[in-house]
Amino acid sequence: MPQARGYFDTSVLVKRYVREAGSETARALMRRYRAVSSTVAPLELMSALHRRRTAGDLLEADFHAIVARVNRDRAFWELVEVGSVVLDRAEQVVQQTALRTLDALHVASALLFQSVSGQSIPFFTSDSQQRGAAARLALKVVWIA
Repeated sequence: MPQARGYFDTSVLVKRYVREAGSETARALMRRYRAVSSTVAPLELMSALHRRRTAGDLLEADFHAIVARVNRDRAFWELVEVGSVVLDRAEQVVQQTALRTLDALHVASALLFQSVSGQSIPFFTSDSQQRGAAARLALKVVWIA
């Protein structure tokens, strides 16, 4: 079990389970780092998987296998609770960066995790707007293309 932690945005979590550009990198990072994310990440991930199934990009059997894998993996993720502290910080993030709501929640969750844990951890994302905003807020951004 990896001891180093890294914050994984949902854009990178999707790459862990669905083959696309950056998937190999995402898988390697998830073997190397213990995943930290927001409590909204599992919901976002399920939404993305359902959209792909509905669009015909995932076969029914593959979809169910991926969901089962996600459910097993979630036991090892550290999820930052979206409570009043994260919501307040996310509002500040939006005011500073104009990020979309869920992206701001991820950035705020990463900032809170670092503040509470005293650890500076990498922030893994495949979202270009989030990448720039997170870097402006002094997160150590790792871009997964």
